[in-house]
Amino acid sequence: MVDPATIATFLVAGLASLFMAWAIGAGSSGSTPFAPAVGANAISIMRAGFIVGLLGFAGAVVQGANVTEAVGRELIVGDPLTAQAAALALTIAAALVAVGIFAGYPIATAFTVTGAVVGVGLAMGGDPAWDKYVEITSLWVLVPFVGGGIAFLTARLLRREGVRDERLLPALAAVVGALIANVQIALLGADGQGSTIAARLGAGVPASPTVGQALATVAVALLFAGVLYREMGIDAARGQRRFLLALGGLVAFSAGGSQVGLAIGPLLPLLDPYDVSVFAVLAGGGFGLLVGSWTGAPRMIKAISQDYSSLGPRRSIAALIPSFAIAQAAVLFGIPVSFNEIIVSSIVGAGYAGGEGVSKSKMGYTVLAWIGSLVLAIGLGFGLYTVMSLALGL
Repeated sequence: MVDPATIATFLVAGLASLFMAWAIGAGSSGSTPFAPAVGANAISIMRAGFIVGLLGFAGAVVQGANVTEAVGRELIVGDPLTAQAAALALTIAAALVAVGIFAGYPIATAFTVTGAVVGVGLAMGGDPAWDKYVEITSLWVLVPFVGGGIAFLTARLLRREGVRDERLLPALAAVVGALIANVQIALLGADGQGSTIAARLGAGVPASPTVGQALATVAVALLFAGVLYREMGIDAARGQRRFLLALGGLVAFSAGGSQVGLAIGPLLPLLDPYDVSVFAVLAGGGFGLLVGSWTGAPRMIKAISQDYSSLGPRRSIAALIPSFAIAQAAVLFGIPVSFNEIIVSSIVGAGYAGGEGVSKSKMGYTVLAWIGSLVLAIGLGFGLYTVMSLALGL
């Protein structure tokens, strides 16, 4: 018979995980993907929140395993988190994100979750996972420069005189198609291992699967370019709007795959003895993201789409392309990354291309909030777990 205290602890940890999933859905994965499209008046705030919830759920189930594994098992060397530690870490992180939501500042969820898990893990006597920390912080530092830089250059290219949207946007669609062809999708692989569209199609070339994969990538890229070229030929404004919305959908899907691990990763060690399906856990986390997107995302969509920079459709497209690429890289390598950092950096980069509309004070406060939330999460995690362990004799 299971000890009632154990059941109660697991219940608290599960509720904390759902709270974290709701907070992420409302503040990060739910608000950022369609914020540029909302800023460009391509979709309403409420419709964006509804669609992003569905796409985020799909991304969580299909692509969430890598980041979930990293957050649950790779941030601390030594004994895995206990149920009490997991519940405390998730509650701290979710509370910090929730404060950001209601204050109108997008807190970096990856910073709060990673900091809280590291804090309680060290308080438990675990050792720092330095190699993983270097990997994570390297991506966090590079995101503003890479994402913002690519968005800036793309937006400047789209604004150049003599450059026709009917030709340039299909070329950008080809780049997006090539990325999609090489996205890891769990359902395409055998025995739960992920694979890509290009790899599956390229396997039909027996002499050289690598050459086959390259040919498949080119074929998918040309398909995307051809479809958008046709749309632009019929109605340029409609084609531009549809491309923008498609990019928002891709980013929303990627957000689910990246962010769900922040909510359910700390629970993995607790579920090992019970042979729980990973897909079932991912579905539960995805459901929490969906509810958060539907109930809390509109406020943050407004903040990101209007307060940081006033973007038109072209600069919004420029912001979403690097966001999609960086998100998929993080999913592939299992690195917890904040979608707020990705999308805000890209929006600011695209905004600077126009020489106007970027709120420097808002951006400065946001960066301070990101850094402060990481430091605060580590400190609270370590301090509160130490107090709790002394009080309860853990």
